[in-house]
Amino acid sequence: MSVTKKVALLQGNEACAHGAVYAGCRFFGGYPITPSTEVAEVLSAELPKAGGAFIQMEDEISAIASVIGASLTGVKAMTASSGPGISLKQELIGYACIAEVPCVIVNVMRGGPSTGMPTGPGQSDVMQARWGTHGDHAAIALAPASCQEIFTETVRAFNLAETYRMPVQILYDEIVGHMRERIEFPAPGELEVVNRAAPTVPPAEYKPYDPSFGDVPPLAAFGSGYRFHVTGLNKAADGFPTTKAALVDAEERRQLRKVEANRAAIEKNEEYLLDDAEVLVLAYGSTSRSARYAVNQLRQDGIKAGLFRPITLWPFPEARLMELAQRVKAIVVAELNLGQMLLEVQRIVGQQCPVTFIGRVDGEPINPDQIIDQVKEVR
Repeated sequence: MSVTKKVALLQGNEACAHGAVYAGCRFFGGYPITPSTEVAEVLSAELPKAGGAFIQMEDEISAIASVIGASLTGVKAMTASSGPGISLKQELIGYACIAEVPCVIVNVMRGGPSTGMPTGPGQSDVMQARWGTHGDHAAIALAPASCQEIFTETVRAFNLAETYRMPVQILYDEIVGHMRERIEFPAPGELEVVNRAAPTVPPAEYKPYDPSFGDVPPLAAFGSGYRFHVTGLNKAADGFPTTKAALVDAEERRQLRKVEANRAAIEKNEEYLLDDAEVLVLAYGSTSRSARYAVNQLRQDGIKAGLFRPITLWPFPEARLMELAQRVKAIVVAELNLGQMLLEVQRIVGQQCPVTFIGRVDGEPINPDQIIDQVKEVR
C-alpha cells in the first residue's frame, strides 16, 4: 500500500531547518543575520519539539563556540549565518578542524566584502569555505540548488560531519534560501542518517586521537564516563599538546587524508546533457538553474551544450571535470562572483580546452541570456 508523504511549500531556509531535524540535529547556536535568519527561526520552534535545544548567542563567535561545546557532549549541532558572520567564526572553525569536532555550518551567501548587499544574492564565499581559516586543513562544502535539495543535502552534511569527524559547510545563496518550492518530506528511515562512531575501549584506555583506529578515531561524548583533553594545539593521541615533529606531521597528514582518501564517497555532482556536448557550462547553486534553462534553449537552437553542476564544492570533483574537458571544445563558468571557482577550473583543465567566464556582483542573478550569448561566442 502506498503511503502519502507530507508535502509543504517552504523557503529554502525552512527546508534546511527541517532537514537538520530529520538528520538528528538537536542543538542550534546562532545569531540573526540576513539572509539566513529563517533557519534559526524555524529551529527555535522545531528543536524543542524534538527534545533539542535552541539558543541565540550574543554574537557569531559565541554561536560557533556553543556548537562545538554541544557536539563534544555527543549532540549533533549546527549554526547558520551569512558572509560577515562566517568571517567572524573562522578562528573557531579552525578549532573545530584541528580538534576534529563534528558540526554543520550553514552559509546563506550574499554580496560582499564586509556588509556588502545583505538582501542580494552572491556566491563569493566559495574560497572562504575552503581556505577561510588558517593552516592546512581538510574541508567539505556542499552547494544545493533547490529547496528539496537543501533538505537532502543538509541531511548529508550531518552524515559527512559525523562520518569524518569534522565541520561541514552548506553553501547556498539568498535566492535559493528565500524562494519557495514544494517540498516532499522523506519518511523516517528513507534517507540514511549516520551517527558518529563511539569508542569500544574502556574509559581508562581511551585516546581521542588514536590513529590505530584509522584516519577517523572514534569520539566519546563528554558526560558519558570518558574524560579527555581537547585543544587547538597540535597534539598526541591522548589529546595533550605536543611539539614533536613526527607526531605533528602525522596528525596534519591524517586529517587531510581522511577527506582526500574518501573523495569517491564525498564528491557529488550532476551532469545534464553532457554525453554529446561540445560546450560545457559549469555552474552551481541558483546560477545552475539559469544554466539549465540556457542549455535547453541552446539545444533547441541546435547547439550541443551541457551542464556540469558540482554539488560538492569541496572537495571539488576535479577528476571528473578533467575527463569531460578532454571531450568538449570549451567550458563556460558562471558564478555570482568575479572568478572564484573559475580559478579552480582553470587549474584543473589547464590547456585541455578554453575556459571563459560569466561573473556578476551587482545583486542580480545571472540570467539565461547571458549564458546563451557566451556559449554561442565560444562554440
